[in-house]
Amino acid sequence: MADIHEMTINLVVLGKAQAGKSAAGNSLLGSSDFESRLCPSSVTTRCSLGRSGRILGLMRRNGRGLALRVRVLDTPGHPHSALSREQVADTVRAALAQHFGEEGLHLALLVLRADLPLCPGESNDTLQLIQELLGPTWKDFTAVLLTHADKAEEAGYNEETYLQSASSSLLSLLSSVQHKYIFLDNHNSIIKVERNIILRKLLNFIQKNNYQVLLKHSKE
Repeated sequence: MADIHEMTINLVVLGKAQAGKSAAGNSLLGSSDFESRLCPSSVTTRCSLGRSGRILGLMRRNGRGLALRVRVLDTPGHPHSALSREQVADTVRAALAQHFGEEGLHLALLVLRADLPLCPGESNDTLQLIQELLGPTWKDFTAVLLTHADKAEEAGYNEETYLQSASSSLLSLLSSVQHKYIFLDNHNSIIKVERNIILRKLLNFIQKNNYQVLLKHSKE
């Protein structure tokens, strides 16, 4: 942390193709750093790091305002239309080491679509990949990001009724990550107030984890 009055949080988005990872990353950054579009094949083929500007008014420490910066690593989805599982894993592992090896990773965001049911066994391969990348404590450093929440809302669901109707597979997954989840609309852009609400939730997850990080390499 170069500036004592500034904090940076490091995030990675992981999940299937067309789940909304790149769009979610753009929403968190308040930018359009990542290409996001509907396509019959996987759009993201390599990892890419996006950075936000200074975000004020979200944090205070010792009675003083603290500026926040957000860094998001966008990743290829798995399964992928052009890359094997091993290629996706190697690409993401190298990017995590390159971008977060010095400062560490605060949270991995498992991106799932709120407008599609999560069926038994469907997320197993993705979860195995996350475990390989993050290690045995991955559940402490993983939150679920449910995209396309606007479509669920259009169908008459709010967060409470959605979870009451959710599959046992999704409920089990949310329980395994200590109910760290966030609903996110997939409009082209979200307004500043909504973005700040989401960032506050992420900061709350990170704070409850005592600001611990993963993947930090010792320089000794």
